[in-house]
Amino acid sequence: MSTELRTTAALWVATGEPAVVIEVARTAGSVPRERGTRMLVSATQAIGTIGGGHLELMAIDNARTLLARVPGFEPVERHYPLGPALGQCCGGAVTLRFARLDRHLEQAWPLPEPRFCLQLYGAGHVGRAIVRLLSSIPCRVQWIDERENEFPAGEALPPHVEQVCVDPVEAEVDAAPANGCYLVLTHRHDLDLRIAEAILRRGDFRYLGLIGSQTKRARFVHRYEERGIPAGTLARMTCPIGVAGIEGKEPEVIAVAVVAQLLQLLPVSAPSPQEPRYVL
Repeated sequence: MSTELRTTAALWVATGEPAVVIEVARTAGSVPRERGTRMLVSATQAIGTIGGGHLELMAIDNARTLLARVPGFEPVERHYPLGPALGQCCGGAVTLRFARLDRHLEQAWPLPEPRFCLQLYGAGHVGRAIVRLLSSIPCRVQWIDERENEFPAGEALPPHVEQVCVDPVEAEVDAAPANGCYLVLTHRHDLDLRIAEAILRRGDFRYLGLIGSQTKRARFVHRYEERGIPAGTLARMTCPIGVAGIEGKEPEVIAVAVVAQLLQLLPVSAPSPQEPRYVL
């Protein structure tokens, strides 16, 4: 569930904007969105999505009818068989709940479960592009750089992104949660080397991405081997970063490939002794 949607709900409550919260209450079979998905509908705006298509168009129309004709309506549920009733090929069924947006509902709005916790080192072009992409994705980000003037001036960050200006930056590695994710893409190779070494020595990372080429990786691995870091730990370092097959060196292209790679991370669960703890 988008953090932007929750922020919009709070804003509409504060400004007195009449609106309906449409929530996927129950599902059966193949459906476009999962249980708990929400969207907001006012007389003039529809924010978020419950899956698009005919289902969403009908839901928006129903919400606006309730707003116009029954301003004080109590929550109501409506069941939609997607195939027979709406002609959608999913073939499942969805029950939608329509409720008036008010302060009580807004305050009880569930916080989205973060997909990952990320320490992002570097406020250069690629770092900025990654933060822009992550602004609407449920996650937690510490954006770290020693150069305060590199962070975008006058640009409000979403609540789940924390800007950290500190020196030495590698000291922040110790403050990261267990099973955290790390992206190292600073302006200096020697700084990348120090930060990545601190993460490798900590060892409990879910993902460590280091910007650079195969040549950079080989040089870094050689130095880390000399410093006694085990080969198994080094094998878990991702460099180059980003999903394979996305070509281009533009910051925005790199950011798309890297965020896609983060979204591929499997949920962390208690592994059996035979299972690897950290997987992609």
